[in-house]
Amino acid sequence: MTRVSGRESALPTGELTSLYQPPGHGFDEMLGPGGQLRPAWSRFAQGLDEIGARGLAGRADQVRRLLRENGVTYNVYGAARELDRPWELDPLPLLIPVSEWEPLASAIQQRAELLDRLLADLYGPQRLLKSGIVPPAVLFEHPNYLRNCVGIVPPGGVFLHWYAAQLARDASGRWIALGDRSQGPSGMGYAIENRLVVSRTLPRDFRNLNVMRLASFFMTLRDTLATLAQSQAQSDNPRIVLLTPGPRSSRYFEDVYLARYLGYTLVEGGDLTVRAGSVFLKTLGGLLPVDVVLRRAADFDCDPLDLRSSSTIGIPSLVQAARNGRVLIANALGSSLLEAPVIQTLLPMVCRELLGQELRLASTPAWWCGDPESLKYVEAHLDELLVRPAFIHRQVRTWAGWELSREGKQELLARIHQHPSRFVAQARIEGSTAPVWSDNRLQPWHVTLRAFAVAGPMGYQVMPGGLSRVTPHSELLTESMAGGQRSKDVWILSDQPVDSVSLLKTGTTALELRRSPNDLPSRAADYLFWLGRHIERAEATLRHVRCIIARMTSELQPTGIRELRLLVVTLSEVDLSPIKELSIDDPEFWSKLRAEIWAFLIDAERYGSLAETLAAARNTASVVRDRLSVDGWQLVHQMEAAIDPDAESADLGSVLLQLNHLLMLLSAFSGLSAESMTRGPGWRFLDMGRRIERSLQMLRVIRGLLVDTRTDLIPRLEAMLEIADSSMTYRYRYQTSLQLAPVLDLILADDSNPRAIGYQLAALAEHTRTLARINGTLFPGGEQQQVMAAHGELRLSDIEAFCESGSAGERVSLALFLDQMGNRMKGLSDSISHTYLTHTAPSRLLQPSPVEAARQV
Repeated sequence: MTRVSGRESALPTGELTSLYQPPGHGFDEMLGPGGQLRPAWSRFAQGLDEIGARGLAGRADQVRRLLRENGVTYNVYGAARELDRPWELDPLPLLIPVSEWEPLASAIQQRAELLDRLLADLYGPQRLLKSGIVPPAVLFEHPNYLRNCVGIVPPGGVFLHWYAAQLARDASGRWIALGDRSQGPSGMGYAIENRLVVSRTLPRDFRNLNVMRLASFFMTLRDTLATLAQSQAQSDNPRIVLLTPGPRSSRYFEDVYLARYLGYTLVEGGDLTVRAGSVFLKTLGGLLPVDVVLRRAADFDCDPLDLRSSSTIGIPSLVQAARNGRVLIANALGSSLLEAPVIQTLLPMVCRELLGQELRLASTPAWWCGDPESLKYVEAHLDELLVRPAFIHRQVRTWAGWELSREGKQELLARIHQHPSRFVAQARIEGSTAPVWSDNRLQPWHVTLRAFAVAGPMGYQVMPGGLSRVTPHSELLTESMAGGQRSKDVWILSDQPVDSVSLLKTGTTALELRRSPNDLPSRAADYLFWLGRHIERAEATLRHVRCIIARMTSELQPTGIRELRLLVVTLSEVDLSPIKELSIDDPEFWSKLRAEIWAFLIDAERYGSLAETLAAARNTASVVRDRLSVDGWQLVHQMEAAIDPDAESADLGSVLLQLNHLLMLLSAFSGLSAESMTRGPGWRFLDMGRRIERSLQMLRVIRGLLVDTRTDLIPRLEAMLEIADSSMTYRYRYQTSLQLAPVLDLILADDSNPRAIGYQLAALAEHTRTLARINGTLFPGGEQQQVMAAHGELRLSDIEAFCESGSAGERVSLALFLDQMGNRMKGLSDSISHTYLTHTAPSRLLQPSPVEAARQV
């Protein structure tokens, strides 16, 4: 018995491929009509039989683990984070021999060229409209036809820089196009991730089968954009940005992945601005010109001034910048009209008109109801057809005629007759089947293939592979990955050995050497600043809770219970802990104390809890994932899973082990940031966030534990040193004699102690000086003044005076100093935001309420 997918199930014995049984009808990718293996699959199937069911189950687990560690997800647009879907990848690739791939790739090239010329005509001379090949209703009723973009000719005359065709096989095995993706086609990043994971899982097969590499395709994309931009940028290294709709986008993971893979700056609409007809990137060092915008945002969302006023993710006047020829937008604005099903019905005629050729890659047989003859056919064959809106292809209702009742058909026909031009009917396509590892056996699932093409100097180049989607039910072929289907890597098998290809190449001209630290977008700086704060707050909370649980596992004397309660009360930043007024003689004291601790550990809805802080850190890190190393992101991703949500029922010793593991992850992230990030503004804002948060957390704990004079001081000093990770240093300096003044000196004023307030202020002083120098500031700004004032007050403070007790049971001088220092640190955070961050990000409250905190996250 082997555990697979979280459950135990018997694994089959014998040859895996001999147990595979495709349906009797249709085309199967692995087996021919007589049940024999197709030539491209024979060697691969032999390897499958060798590893057996147990080996394949292990590889499936390895695939899931790699995807989980890499944080690969496909999010439902606009949904809550809990609805993020993990990316599902089958360990078996889809195999296509190069002899079959080359004619298909040629047909895709023709289709991409045709669609590019169609865009050029519809937004230019409109000869097809005047000749009647494109009916006026198709264009002028199309909601995605952007009249504001008519007459705009992109630099180089290319409208469609990258393109994807959604493909499936019919019953005879012929590839047909289910649809076209033209306004920023998704899937290329996932195709790379699939390739990396599957090639690592099946390295021997990947090497022996001569699988064609993907890197050359992306080299063509980079070269095309750079070449088209160089003429206007007057530079061999133009600035190219990848415009994403933001973290709530369904494909944000892919946006980050592509930006990192291609070496482009990932931006949101707020990072860009149009000045004097040109596009600029807002950075800490000022505005930098942008030559190319590789967009992933929808057409209407790109410009709230000229396209959709309600858009919050676009760049005002971007359309005007494109019209001026000052920026290359890929793909051209307005290209989404090609994705409408009605366009597919016109492509055969358009191809003959524009290219003088027959269309080699046929679309799904379709009939536009706006044509009277086609409408008659739809009425007579409704039982066999799928009816869908003519102009919109995503997230809309479709009608399967074979599933409708008589009343349903009559209602649908009445709807069609009311607005016939708004409907298209398509033939039913089941697609081919391919083996998928499911329920511990190979099962035939239906397959679609998304193939990608990119414009190059010699025409369009097709990716030698693609993104395959598999589903157990053919009726789900038209749905996206949001429907919960799986993906497959696509292997194009060459007849010859394949050379490795790298995206890095030697340029023909020497590049200008750059060490400029000014090109960090202000939005990225803002999120890095808050990532540092969230990480540091998580570590502070973790050390505090660990200190409490360690004392709960030891033999507490009655004199230590009051200090334990004080430690729990100090956890709450908003001073609302129900333990504060609870008597230690209450029979429910221990149960309520334990419940309070678990709430701070695992309650993600509680403000300030460890779970809530880790979730905030992950959400913040996901926005600047392109600024983090792969190892750094994996550490952040693993942090949330480090604490068992059922920890409340576990013994305290097991909980301590989990906390220690999480502390190791946090320490690893800190070490990675310190040793691997270049000392540019990104690292500085991350570190400034950490220093400010560490100061605030330390000041809060000192106030909670050491200001009060009414309980035994020694246990509180021990806890303070443990939380501040300074016990060893104190022991070496003062042996075992615990006194308040040396403890306060060590954690407040000692510049050599990385946990002391003085150390944080020294680091912040260096950061603020460097940032001011980068910006060319001659005199200390607000943030520098705040640091200098706080550091001066700390150095001039009288530690001995802080130890004196007041009449109200408090150390009044210490309390006043801590409050004043806390206000200084909050003012410093506000000053940093005002100086560097507020022009692209909404203002934040330093100490937000739980409601405001939830909104920020």
